[in-house]
Amino acid sequence: MSLRTPLGKVLGRGAAGEGVGHWWLQRVTAVALLPLSVWFVASLLSHPLNSYEAMRGWLGQPWVAVLTILFVFTLAWHSKLGVEVVIEDYVQGKGAKAGLLMVNTFIHAGAGVAAIFAVLVLSLS
Repeated sequence: MSLRTPLGKVLGRGAAGEGVGHWWLQRVTAVALLPLSVWFVASLLSHPLNSYEAMRGWLGQPWVAVLTILFVFTLAWHSKLGVEVVIEDYVQGKGAKAGLLMVNTFIHAGAGVAAIFAVLVLSLS
């Protein structure tokens, strides 16, 4: 038994029961992606990366590798959050929703880890 009113129990929790945390993380990752995306595209376009050796040389620079890993991590996280919203909004069945949310997490985590591993292999070799 709780002494809180029904309004007090739901205030600030939103439709999904998580409050503004998910919304806030989506905005933070979007803002972080703006300068990272500009840097990544500008950096790629300013170097002739037409061979494996050129790519290794570019990613061999410590700051390039760190910023690329940060870009990949932020991009994977932002994408996961966005797909999560679509699943929560448009999938009706509880079982299907839970399953798709789990698959979404696994796919984005796997893709992020694979991309970060590739960056590390290229930068450390």
